[in-house]
Amino acid sequence: MKRILTIQDISCVGKCSVTAALPILSAMGVETTILPTALLSSHTAFSEFTFLDLTAYMPSITAQWQQQGITFDAIYTGYLGSVEQIAVVEDIITRFRTPETLIFVDPVMGDAGRLYSGMSSDFPQHMKRLCRCADVIVPNMTEAAHLLEIPYIEKDYDDAYIRDILHRLSAIGADMVILTGVSFAQSEVGFMGFDAAREQYFSYFHKRFPQQFHGTGDVFASTCVGGLLRGMSLEQAARLAEDFTLESIRETAQAEDARWYGVHYEAAFPYLFRRLFPGF
Repeated sequence: MKRILTIQDISCVGKCSVTAALPILSAMGVETTILPTALLSSHTAFSEFTFLDLTAYMPSITAQWQQQGITFDAIYTGYLGSVEQIAVVEDIITRFRTPETLIFVDPVMGDAGRLYSGMSSDFPQHMKRLCRCADVIVPNMTEAAHLLEIPYIEKDYDDAYIRDILHRLSAIGADMVILTGVSFAQSEVGFMGFDAAREQYFSYFHKRFPQQFHGTGDVFASTCVGGLLRGMSLEQAARLAEDFTLESIRETAQAEDARWYGVHYEAAFPYLFRRLFPGF
């Protein structure tokens, strides 16, 4: 069984970060180790929440793992709350990486053209340094603009523009890039990808839902890295991730209870199992 280390925060209420990554990766048959960066009472879209920074504990936890000879087939990073945490994660990657280790970075920084609250203006440049360590990065359009230091364009771009963005993101250091939130028409949205080793571009789109849902990026990234560890190509893994995220959104849109807590990926697990395990 493949073993992955995921490094991101724990939101006790709200299905995002570790509370999405751990169940999804486990369901996909991947042994999942977590390294929490912070402990929050709820995700940060709530009006109030408590926050316990765990940066100081991360080096001692990983040092004990090294003493015990623990290894990982992949390291997957999500939301990192400070420049200091990025530096700690870089060191962890250096210490645990082998030629076979997959480094998957979701450079969580912002959306809708803006950085998330509390992130300094120089945060993207530090995240860019982390992306140089990666084999795969999965930014959204906002994060790509900040990584490349270019204006954020919400619409009215074309295929050539996105291909140029993908190529420039790959030049940072990662051979494989998935750019999410790409839309050439108001009625649809999806992703475009680039595999630099094969000089291959690919894309996948679906009907746009009118609602906005919290945690969909974490569902997508977790499913994508899980697919890669199951031997899928980047395109296959990203398509599975997009389909499972979409199925989770459909389940959430049909629910009568509040959707503030995140998408109902739990209700979409039967769909994921049918895709992964024929005959399920």
